[in-house]
Amino acid sequence: MSKGYILVVDDEPDIRETVRDILEDEAYQVGVAQSGKDAQRSLRERRPDAVLLDIWMPELDGISLLKEWAADGDLPCPIIMMSGHGTVETAVEATRLGAYDFLEKPLSIAKLLLTLDRALQADRLHSENVDLKQARPWSDPIGRSPVMQRLREQVKRVAQHDTWVLITGEPGSGRETFARFLHGQSRRSDRLFVDVAVGSIESGNAARELFGTEQDGRIHYGRLERASGGVLYLDEVADMDLDVQGRLVGALDTGSFLRVGGVEPVQVDVRIVAATRHNLEERVQQGSFREDLFYQLNVVPIHVPPLRDHSDDVPDLLESCVDYFVRHERLPYRRFGIGAQNFLRGYHWPGNVRELKNLVQRLLILGGGDEIGVDEVHSAMGAPSTGGAGGVSISFDQPLRQARDEFEKAYLEYQYEKHEGNVAKMAQEVEMERTHLYRKLRSVGVEVRERR
Repeated sequence: MSKGYILVVDDEPDIRETVRDILEDEAYQVGVAQSGKDAQRSLRERRPDAVLLDIWMPELDGISLLKEWAADGDLPCPIIMMSGHGTVETAVEATRLGAYDFLEKPLSIAKLLLTLDRALQADRLHSENVDLKQARPWSDPIGRSPVMQRLREQVKRVAQHDTWVLITGEPGSGRETFARFLHGQSRRSDRLFVDVAVGSIESGNAARELFGTEQDGRIHYGRLERASGGVLYLDEVADMDLDVQGRLVGALDTGSFLRVGGVEPVQVDVRIVAATRHNLEERVQQGSFREDLFYQLNVVPIHVPPLRDHSDDVPDLLESCVDYFVRHERLPYRRFGIGAQNFLRGYHWPGNVRELKNLVQRLLILGGGDEIGVDEVHSAMGAPSTGGAGGVSISFDQPLRQARDEFEKAYLEYQYEKHEGNVAKMAQEVEMERTHLYRKLRSVGVEVRERR
């Protein structure tokens, strides 16, 4: 697999060709542009993973191009500036505009390759939100039960073949965990995993979100284009509008698509991994899901079982969750007693692994002592609920503000699980403006998947 597509912009032919040869030897795909105008055209045709941009060029110089690309507040990709006549002021201006780094000519091959590699790594980390604040409680599926061992082996085999995959399972069962595990085992593992929560996209905005826009020379790259070379994960694909489904079928059939407002086809090489809690065959029969898209996505189906079907894995999941919250949120370490573990192994887990994670976090925040006993678990879970989230016992022997904060967090966790992470639907029920709700969820520590 290619390490990425790099656009080299320089008006000197010798430098363009030398840099192209070096990068191609390092397994990069390379495009070249001899002027600022050529660079503009190249970015319309294909989104690069990084740009090597010369500063001093006739007609349209590198700084002017950088200003144009940064006008919308977000550069299309990492930009590395190059110049043989650079000044401190120029370097400062390029950095202020968002350039990743500044290389002086004559170029050092070692420094060029190192800078480019670091720029691509930083961009991938930013795009996938894998910093500590957004890290998942575990990166690989946890569990030693026969069910989980067979499923992991199945996913490893599927990962070696560049087919589209449909992952089914109940909300909270770990569909995204397995999608990321599949990506990590595949030949595309060093490229982006782009996550699209279909149900959270505002009505009428899905085409722009997925395919991007092009208007008056300005380009907004959609999720499909950003995932080129990697994986596009479509969570709750059953919620996708029929017209957007049709556009996606065309893109998958031809390997190209039109941005909204665009006239030139854009080539794309992407692996689609879709997930849903619904029976798509039933949706096809009901006319709400396209039959051709179903057959394209369902090349290799993978079903993630609910937690109640592999309850032997509960102790390992509890331990992994405790380790995560201790390490990343600095909560006090507490161990689950044998009685508590046995009780939780027998619990029916309507909210699956997501419910388990929230329960562990709640117990670490509210409890005291080294060991978590079965009585404390009973108290923290409260009466079983149909919405998949346990209740929480609020102590009356504490200040009103603290009790109110505890109830608010438990209430928002319950609503988030009830609506399966769909903040738009949640906002309607709790009667809160969505932007304010996003801030409130984050302020009380409810993990919200990043969305555009």
